Amino acid sequence: MRILGIDPGLHICGYAVLDNDQNQMSLIEAGIFKTDRKKDMPLRLNQIAADIGSILERFTPDVVAVEELYSHYQHPKTSILMGHARGVILQKCAEAGIEVRSFAATKIKKSITGNGRATKIQMQRTIQTLLSLSELPEPDDVADAIAATLCCVNSINEYLIISGS
Repeated sequence: MRILGIDPGLHICGYAVLDNDQNQMSLIEAGIFKTDRKKDMPLRLNQIAADIGSILERFTPDVVAVEELYSHYQHPKTSILMGHARGVILQKCAEAGIEVRSFAATKIKKSITGNGRATKIQMQRTIQTLLSLSELPEPDDVADAIAATLCCVNSINEYLIISGS
């Protein structure tokens, strides 16, 4: 099974492609794509759509894992802007007929480290260990995308164990 994890953002989106074959996980590719902060919102969203479309076409994932939106009371505008980017990502997945699974940030952290309040460095070190990476996954957008894929793998594996498949 191939899983694409996406850390949505209006300026920087992180992505990670992971193959999970009988609990053997391998990271195929991870990276970021950016939009130009100076451009108008519609042009930035169009760029995100084009970049996501390209990634979906190139890697043909079975599932896309995306972090759910959360709103910090001190920065409500941030979640609104992220919602624009996330909406474009979800639409491109729907257009491609690819299943999307959404996970709360705390669920992702708990699934990976056992602690829903884990720090960024704890997440990065756990990801490095789980995937036998030579270096910590960076930047944070990439680490968050990888974490979403790993959470999705764990979620799928839990379902298979419970259902007896």
